[in-house]
Amino acid sequence: MMDYLTAKCIHIIFVVSYFAGLFYMVRLFIYHTEALEKEEPERSILHKQFSFMEERLWNIITVPALILMTTTGLYMLYDGGEWTFMRQGWMHVKLLFIAFLLWYHYYSWRIMKRLQAGQATLTSVQLRMLNEVATIILFVVVFAVVLKGVFVAYWYASLLAFVAMGVLIMLVVKLVNKGKN
Repeated sequence: MMDYLTAKCIHIIFVVSYFAGLFYMVRLFIYHTEALEKEEPERSILHKQFSFMEERLWNIITVPALILMTTTGLYMLYDGGEWTFMRQGWMHVKLLFIAFLLWYHYYSWRIMKRLQAGQATLTSVQLRMLNEVATIILFVVVFAVVLKGVFVAYWYASLLAFVAMGVLIMLVVKLVNKGKN
């Protein structure tokens, strides 16, 4: 039991670290995108600095946190007793959104590589909206884990609530950034 609880503590710590890395990474993308619209020499100086910061954040915090978060998560699935968690509906919801999170992670990596090549494919407002995707994933996973059976029993209401929350967040981001690219 102590091994499981230790793994759970480590898992929670690295979930926090991972999401901190993701949230800050997309903020850097926003600033990097805006820097690419500036005139020289400011553009080149900022591009170099943001590329450096993104690379360091990605390789020193975000990816290691993802590896440790995933490793401890898999350990807890196994240590839970013959993968018993895999038979529970809340875990299916969690794993589905972890799959979305892994896609988001890959997509963020691609954005970083494009920005480092000097190509901004998304506007700063689009990136601000993209930043909220991780927030929504985090909400769903935390609610699924904490509420377990209740979350799954009322999955339709839960899904509707999270879709409504996502739409509301995106509208607020759009409204706050009205007039920006």
